[in-house]
Amino acid sequence: MNKQQKKISLDSDSTKISEAIHHDPFSILGRHIKRKKTHVTLYLPYAESASILGYGELTRIPDSDFFEGIIAPANSLKHYEVQGIDKNGHPFKQYDPYDFPSQFPEFDQHLFSEGKHWHIYKKLGAHPLTVDGIEGIQFAVWAPNAQRVSLIGDFNSWDGRCNPMRSLGGCGIWEIFMPSLDDVCLYKFEILNRESGEILAKVDPYGQEFEFRPQTASIVRQQDAYQWNDSAWIKKRTESDWLHAPMSVYEVHLGSWRRDVRGNFLNYRELAVQLVEYVKNLGFTHVELLPITEHPLDASWGYQTTGYFAPTSRHGSPEDFKYFMDYCHKHNVGVILDWVPAHFPKDSFALARFDGSPLYEHEDPRKGEHRDWGTLIYNYGRNEVKNFLLASAVFWIEEFHIDGLRVDAVASMLYLDYSREADDWVPNMYGGNENLEAIDFLRDLNSVTHDLHPGTVIMAEESTSWPQVTRPTWTGGLGFSMKWNMGWMHDILSYMSLDSIHRCHHHDKLTFGMLYAFSENFVLPFSHDEVVHGKGSLLSKMPGDEWQKFANLRLLYSFMFTYPGKKLLFQGCEFGQGAEWNFNQALDWFQTDYPQHKGIQTLVKDLNQLYSKHPSLFHYDFDHEGFEWIDCHDVQQSVISYRRKAAGEELIVILNFTPIPRENYRIGVPKAGTYVEVFNSDSNYYGGSDVGNSQVMSDAEAWMNNPHSINLTLPPLAAVVLKI
Repeated sequence: MNKQQKKISLDSDSTKISEAIHHDPFSILGRHIKRKKTHVTLYLPYAESASILGYGELTRIPDSDFFEGIIAPANSLKHYEVQGIDKNGHPFKQYDPYDFPSQFPEFDQHLFSEGKHWHIYKKLGAHPLTVDGIEGIQFAVWAPNAQRVSLIGDFNSWDGRCNPMRSLGGCGIWEIFMPSLDDVCLYKFEILNRESGEILAKVDPYGQEFEFRPQTASIVRQQDAYQWNDSAWIKKRTESDWLHAPMSVYEVHLGSWRRDVRGNFLNYRELAVQLVEYVKNLGFTHVELLPITEHPLDASWGYQTTGYFAPTSRHGSPEDFKYFMDYCHKHNVGVILDWVPAHFPKDSFALARFDGSPLYEHEDPRKGEHRDWGTLIYNYGRNEVKNFLLASAVFWIEEFHIDGLRVDAVASMLYLDYSREADDWVPNMYGGNENLEAIDFLRDLNSVTHDLHPGTVIMAEESTSWPQVTRPTWTGGLGFSMKWNMGWMHDILSYMSLDSIHRCHHHDKLTFGMLYAFSENFVLPFSHDEVVHGKGSLLSKMPGDEWQKFANLRLLYSFMFTYPGKKLLFQGCEFGQGAEWNFNQALDWFQTDYPQHKGIQTLVKDLNQLYSKHPSLFHYDFDHEGFEWIDCHDVQQSVISYRRKAAGEELIVILNFTPIPRENYRIGVPKAGTYVEVFNSDSNYYGGSDVGNSQVMSDAEAWMNNPHSINLTLPPLAAVVLKI
């Protein structure tokens, strides 16, 4: 160290650094060549003394926390270590982060600015990195309207003066490599807005782990050593023909499915064992998780996401969730994740006005705010925002082996005037109400995920008649794999809520859905949305006395499982929970000890088995070839009957929507033979009255445009399935 170094007073750049307003701290701090000598400048607000290891003491600039010195000869060491004593008398030793060049390649910057960096989550955020043999953490964040961005955390007393970051210019990215930093630490980004001077403390948009709520800091993830064991599942998924395969989905809110004896959340590992055992026993092929992306408020059920790259810490670590996924796949259970690109919450610590400006959202509230939900809408026309969302989708599929995404609230994305007053929306460039930027985003979402990971599925919760939601993008469609059939669901629940004496006047609700059943690839959903907000449980929607309520529920499920479309049932509905769903507590599992509820549970198990066993019930879920009405006109008796067909197999389904048993009910059949009853929802195994038919011989009597017919006994409020 040059002992002849003169005292130096603070200049304007140093003052700006000490006041945390300098836009380019790397131009001042660290190692710089001046007059052929290597000068080192450090800003250490908490240091009492400092030196460069092997080179001697640094000189404190009077009345400041700056330390300076000269290393001679120039470039004599690759990187230098700073050691010293802090103001509490504790020793410290660290490499200087301002001695390292940018670790963010220009190619990655360019791809991100173009909105085409599907793996940008490996660059932005916090990632362990080794530079020149020195281990540390690389931090990067997109904040183009910031005057200054600092890394703050438990390693620097959350002081924005300590570690201001490097601006990478026009791409809007700020970064810093923190050598020797432990890979388990809490952090946020402190952002100074260049226009207002406002200082914001924000979580990492690309953070992959967060504190347990209500704390909100991001956590640097440890090096991931998880060893996956699901290669056979992934191979099978890649080669699968999901269009013609059975799919029965159990929708789950992990926070309220089960809890421990003290009412606490279960860990992902506990949930894996218990949930897989349960769904396998009942015959479901998939589980669908209400959003487990990190969120601050339990009452949002996960739909107001603040961490798009992190499984919620409510149930454990990211490695715990990987175990959950691995365990599901090991036992042949697929996993769909609810994913929310339609809106995000206004929490000040998260994405809202991230760098002091409307960065992720539109500035105009007519485009950037959901009035109904009190949330913000993404600016899908901004490349970096679209890239953020696309990378999130890829992240869950690649890093956690998710088998598909269910995209929430698609209708709100497609329409600029969705749930708005006439003067509260802005038309598109052609004067229409279609959100052209969101349409492009959704097409990109489906193209990218399907191209990168064949066999994965992307489902749309889309409640309107928007055309070609599940048709390929190259034909003008949105490219989704499947769409929730909200129209069918509303019609059927409306019909089933009617007293049976009135059902004859609303028979069209049973049959109308078949007019459009094959216009899209439909999922038939009885989801969480139907058992909340005062709607009551599915059981409570059913009319009549207790026996009729349970019989109606058995009939409803029988209709769903024999009707074209993939199946989805929310937790608790499978045993007919009496109370409305409460996200704050476990399901009423005690009810499964009661015969009627146990009967519903057994019925769902047998329906799953029936559905998965018979190709006629799933092979043509999306094709008219698999369905044919026998009689849809028996309005007075509220009975419908139809054929399900596939590969030489055929099932006959008859449903009686009244509590009246019907003797000598004749229907037409295509061929002669013995028709065996393979399912009856009125069986005493399910709590029914056990009216039905063991087997029936056909008659050579033409009926309903068929050459043969059979004479049946129809049980009350029940479905019968026959096979020849």
